[in-house]
Amino acid sequence: MSAETLYAGQARTPGRRLPILRHLFTPAAVAVVLIALYAWVGTLELDSIEQRSLNRAVIVAKAVEHLQMTIAATILVVAIAIPLGVVASRARNRLIAPVILTIGNLGQAVPCIGLLVLATFLMGVGFQTALVGLVAYAVLPVLRNTMVGVQQVDPALIEAARGMGMTRGQILRRVELKLAVPAILAGLRTALVLTVGVATLGAFVAAGGFGELIINGLKLNRMPVTIVGGVLTAAIAFLIDWLGGLAEHLLKPRGM
Repeated sequence: MSAETLYAGQARTPGRRLPILRHLFTPAAVAVVLIALYAWVGTLELDSIEQRSLNRAVIVAKAVEHLQMTIAATILVVAIAIPLGVVASRARNRLIAPVILTIGNLGQAVPCIGLLVLATFLMGVGFQTALVGLVAYAVLPVLRNTMVGVQQVDPALIEAARGMGMTRGQILRRVELKLAVPAILAGLRTALVLTVGVATLGAFVAAGGFGELIINGLKLNRMPVTIVGGVLTAAIAFLIDWLGGLAEHLLKPRGM
């Protein structure tokens, strides 16, 4: 083996390893934090109230509730925001595009807790009420990124697709949406992280989640309970953001 070949192989190795190390950093850091949290709680002398909140059954149940709210809200956001973003991206719909964006902006213009209060008056408390606030708050990033992603597709590619005999629907599915995937995924990643954080407010409408730990800890002056709820919420947010980054990397069209 020549020196040039050996050097080239050594030069390429870090390039292959670096993305793997970068993708593993977040879960490794989250694991370290969770282990440190577990060790710290183990050193505390918990009273009866803290023991009822900080046990495996309760924490698993709250994690499931939190993830259920996040996943359900994300599915609804995708079903609502992507079609509206496509509609708003069309030149022929330029008159209604500002209306669509204004509606999307309302969710973040109005405080989420205010939306939950209004929804409670109309729907009562529960899981569905929490979803209203979460969906309204998370629609805008996906809506705007879908609109921008579709609009940024090179018109020459669209003309080429028309020249190949594709219909409008085929061009949308096979060309525009495929090329807009990175932008859409970036918006969805932002929406997911926002949803994880805002889902803590679901505790105010009896929807469960880690928000109950945080609020109960504050009301009862039990800081370990509040800290555990906050750290676990942040851990879920970081892990979901990490999964979103992996999805962006894997689903990005080749050559982009």
